Amino acid sequence: MPPATGVFYRHTWDKTEGVDGKTVTLFRGAWFCRPGPPFIVLCACETTRLQGAWDYVYTKTMFNDVIIMAGGSGTRLWPASNSRRPKQFLPISTDNPDYSFFSAAVERALAVIEGEDGRVIIIAGKNHIPRVIKACAGFGAGERKHLVLIPEPSAKNTAPAIACGVIYAAGAGVARKVLVLTSDHIIRPLEQFKADAAAAAALAGQERLTVFGIPPKNPDTGFGYIETGEKLTQGAGPAAWAVRSFREKPDKETAEKFLAAGTFYWNSGMFAFSAEFMLAEFRRHAAEVIGPFERLIVPGEGAYRTEQNLRILENWPGLDAAYGETKAISFDYAIAEKCENTAMVRANFNWIDVGNWDEYARLLSARGAADTGSEVYRSGAEDCFVDSDIPVALAGVEGLIVTVRSGRDGNPPSVLIVKKGETQRLREIVDKIKEAGRTELL
Repeated sequence: MPPATGVFYRHTWDKTEGVDGKTVTLFRGAWFCRPGPPFIVLCACETTRLQGAWDYVYTKTMFNDVIIMAGGSGTRLWPASNSRRPKQFLPISTDNPDYSFFSAAVERALAVIEGEDGRVIIIAGKNHIPRVIKACAGFGAGERKHLVLIPEPSAKNTAPAIACGVIYAAGAGVARKVLVLTSDHIIRPLEQFKADAAAAAALAGQERLTVFGIPPKNPDTGFGYIETGEKLTQGAGPAAWAVRSFREKPDKETAEKFLAAGTFYWNSGMFAFSAEFMLAEFRRHAAEVIGPFERLIVPGEGAYRTEQNLRILENWPGLDAAYGETKAISFDYAIAEKCENTAMVRANFNWIDVGNWDEYARLLSARGAADTGSEVYRSGAEDCFVDSDIPVALAGVEGLIVTVRSGRDGNPPSVLIVKKGETQRLREIVDKIKEAGRTELL
């Protein structure tokens, strides 16, 4: 018999009889083995006849709630991104400048929620509310009814943001399955992400914390790593393993060892779990984080306001006090590294972190734009990328990325000129700006 609880198996069988002691049910022209409660609805299956062959078919049920972490400031794409316009609100489309990293995250979230009561819970800073409203206005009314924005009174890292979202989700029932998404990555194609999310939902239903591991392409020192142990799945479908450990961003030598071992994956920062399971994990490992939020009551309708058909939880009694009291710590440190029942789904989707100007320039260039923004004039300028809101002229240079913000939007004017392949040096520039006391530039 195939293993793994929480997964349905398709078995192409030509007779209406029991198979291995299990009930066989006809669904859309194929026979399914149903292990029994609490499993319910099955996916549509292919009609290919492979008599006697088993493979994975995950339940149609996906997630009741998706939490999008849209806080943070981000300076890796400075000066285009800053505390007033974080990376997640930068455009990723040359055809539609309003389509951002955040817009794509909302699109992913809407694709994996189920039912009329499915919700996309957006956690973002109060000063970014106008940008969230503008981005969400690009979705239809039928989609926006699933969205709710919870403005963070202050930035306290990812553990408090997720704790807040879990408490809100649990207000509709602790059995709800929850997916946590980042808002500043490129993930495609959407259909493959949905398939991997379905696998994560099945594992989350087994009282596990489930993470998405990215197969490493190189010994990158800019990511945390996930070490895998026992494989949890067999046959077709997304592969999953038990997680042995989480590792901090390594040095070059260690990263090369991780890559050679073949059992390490980049940590994508996305998680799946049931609300009930995660509440228990917070209480066990990070009571100082979840405790202040557990005193919050389920918000009534009067706590919301609506703008452009987006519900904004603007007056959740006690939220400011909870954020003031909770501990500032990352979810990885508070929960993930301590959880004893964690699984990893190997990502089959393409994942791009877009962590520097080299990657962002490649992303936009791949979408047909040699430059973005205003006019660019060239004479003997080769292999240069320009992102500017005023006209720029280049002559006799090559391999440059030029970013200009004129200050016309009310923010301080700033210019970045960097050689391609050297954009990681921006970290040093940001440090020097801070040392100079010019944090208003960031």
